[in-house]
Amino acid sequence: MGGLLLKVAGIVLAIWLIASVAGAILSTVKFFFMIALLGAVVVLVVTLLAKSSTRR
Repeated sequence: MGGLLLKVAGIVLAIWLIASVAGAILSTVKFFFMIALLGAVVVLVVTLLAKSSTRR
């Protein structure tokens, strides 16, 4: 009986750990995507400003 209880507790802890790690990885990927998107917007704005100043 004790062995079964420990197996069930181990399975529950393993599932909890997998869910936590998956959430952390997804959060990190989302953060890096936002940083990359912000960088792309900055590059686009700087490029457009540089092109508009050379036309004058």
